[in-house]
Amino acid sequence: MNEQMTTQAETRAVLDRLSGVSDVMHEVRTLARKVAATKISVLITGESGTGKDVVARLIHDLSPRRDAPFVPVNCGAIPETLFESEMFGHERGSFTGAERQRKGYFEQADGGTLLLDEVGEMPLEMQVKVLRALETGTYYRVGGSKPVNTDVRLLAATNRDLHAAVDKGRFREDLYYRVRAVEITIPPLRERPEDIPPLVERFADEFFRENHIARQRILPGAMRLIRDQEWRGNVRELKHFIGTLLTLEHNGPVDEEAVRRHLPAPRYSHRNLPVLAAPERESLDADLILQQLLDLRREVGQIRDILAELLMSGRFPGLPERVSYQPVDEDAPRPTLEDIEREQIRLTLDEYNGNRRKAAKALGIGERTLYRKIKEYDL
Repeated sequence: MNEQMTTQAETRAVLDRLSGVSDVMHEVRTLARKVAATKISVLITGESGTGKDVVARLIHDLSPRRDAPFVPVNCGAIPETLFESEMFGHERGSFTGAERQRKGYFEQADGGTLLLDEVGEMPLEMQVKVLRALETGTYYRVGGSKPVNTDVRLLAATNRDLHAAVDKGRFREDLYYRVRAVEITIPPLRERPEDIPPLVERFADEFFRENHIARQRILPGAMRLIRDQEWRGNVRELKHFIGTLLTLEHNGPVDEEAVRRHLPAPRYSHRNLPVLAAPERESLDADLILQQLLDLRREVGQIRDILAELLMSGRFPGLPERVSYQPVDEDAPRPTLEDIEREQIRLTLDEYNGNRRKAAKALGIGERTLYRKIKEYDL
């Protein structure tokens, strides 16, 4: 009983490494736990910096191979001329400079897990050799004549569209299906902003603990400002930013102004609002800032009025012609942008009989974004 409780506690600790409270990250953790118990190959996809390596390590640490080696290999960092030697090793004297036998990554990972990170960067001529090693469980060191047996659990990761690479002849189709037995996709931070605060708290805890600095609060306004950034570099960029922020601002509670001082100027904007190009922050005075805010408010109001007029006339792009808003009195409240967005999503879903994939395509948004909007608007 105690052993089972310990195992459950250890499993929870491993899963907690993948921070996030969003539904999609819960799904990622659930899927990772399911595939961990098997030897099936897993392809982990997502933009750079989303944490694909964290998911790979999580799968290994939850697997029966957790006590065996975990060997990550960045395929994009290996020179093409050395790729075969790095992957399969070489015998002494097999080429100039080979003064001793060397184990390759397959041999180092024997009995454990081999992660082929940035697998889409693998040279085309090497792909067939890697596939053969995976299929047969044997390979030859460079310069060797005796087969070497291998027993590895394969994980692969990429930020590229491998299916498109297959279509263009840049990635072998047979290897694609071999590495993609199960695919786990990690969405970018901009599609799951609710995950940003727990990530910030985690990175802050790690920073203060590792640097033996007293924990300082990140005030709610500062957290909202951080949450509203796009973080194009995803989790990696966010972590580096928090490290910089807390290094320079750890003498007291971190407020909005502290965050503003360290945000890259082009990124200092709300993801949902258009903004005017501005000069350096130091050259702005209060009057200019106020004028920009007033101009922005006026422009948003104009956009709202245009959208409302289109909806009332039934001329909104993509709306069924049979549906339109009824005219309202001038003194009646105007529909908000949220009202317009909710109605557009509802009508599009009706038009496609609830098919979310088709509706998302018609609306020009991702399926996950559509799911989040459906949940937000209780549709």
